[in-house]
Amino acid sequence: MKSIKKYLIFLVIFITIALAFYNKVYIPKRTYKTISATRGSIDVEVFGIGEVGAKNLYIINAQTGGEILKLFTDEGKWVKKGDLLATLDPVELPQLLQEAKISVTKAESELVASQKELDSLQAQKVLAKLTYNRYYKLKKQSFASQSEYDKAKADLDVIEAQLKVTKARIISAKLEIDRSKKAAESLEVKLSRFKVYSPVDGYTILKSAEVSQTITPSQIIFEIVDPKTVWIKAYIDEKLSGAVKVGQNANITLRSQREIKYKGIVKRIVAKSDAITQEREVDVAFENLPIPFYIDEQAEVLIATKHLDNVLKVPPSAIVYKNAKPCVWVKKNNTAHYKSVDIIARTKNEIAIINIDINTIIIIPNPQKKPLSEGMSIH
Repeated sequence: MKSIKKYLIFLVIFITIALAFYNKVYIPKRTYKTISATRGSIDVEVFGIGEVGAKNLYIINAQTGGEILKLFTDEGKWVKKGDLLATLDPVELPQLLQEAKISVTKAESELVASQKELDSLQAQKVLAKLTYNRYYKLKKQSFASQSEYDKAKADLDVIEAQLKVTKARIISAKLEIDRSKKAAESLEVKLSRFKVYSPVDGYTILKSAEVSQTITPSQIIFEIVDPKTVWIKAYIDEKLSGAVKVGQNANITLRSQREIKYKGIVKRIVAKSDAITQEREVDVAFENLPIPFYIDEQAEVLIATKHLDNVLKVPPSAIVYKNAKPCVWVKKNNTAHYKSVDIIARTKNEIAIINIDINTIIIIPNPQKKPLSEGMSIH
């Protein structure tokens, strides 16, 4: 009796363990999530990663060297075309310009005085000419002495000489005005080089100089970007880039704003590929530029290269590969079987397939459960 009881107890324990194993291990290991393909539309997308850049990026430097007196903008500031950005110490140029302007004024005054003197001498010459002609006739008729005639002629000669001198002074004054004006204009041009203006309405992304710093003409003071030309310089695998065309729509994701999808459009495809990475640069512009933006920030783009309607779609997790060919696991009579499919399009979240019926039950493999095999019993 004792042996029978032990046997019965052992049997109960064994059956209990077996049932527990079946219900807690065997059944869960063979229980899989199933789905059916859904019918709808899909946008075929090409993925690229790159950084924020711009078509028009302006390097701002001075036309001459010198010490910076003032800076009127900073990184992250907007500027308008023609805004004063910086001034440099012109040293003695303002004084030289003032002297040149004084020379112009002085020469103009001398010109006015000489012209008035010329008018006076011309009036005197008319009178002297009349006097000379009268004494010339009187002398011929012996009514005037030689000395009187000589004096009239001498007075006329003196006035004519004075006229020549005055005309020469007028010419000299005009030349001095031209010279002084050109000197002043040259100094004004030189002086203007000590002021730096914005060439465009833009956004200051870099300031690389400070007040009191002495710079050379080639040294960068600011970098300004034209916001209308900001885009993503994305790099696309050459194998995928053939489907990308200018004008296609895209979604842009900035690294600092992962939750936001910005609309974009393909603006340019660079003609030269990178021979090392075998990638091609594709420039995608923002439909509405985010403010603020950060040049060189990492970004991702998804370019919609094709739109398909009324296709069957499954999640990427449903696709498996057998002998390098795409398949799905399907359920038939509670057993798993391979089913070959053809992939016609894929996105990050969906894959469009053919060669399958919409009513087919598809098994989603789970790496935490027993690996699926052909003919395996499933729940």
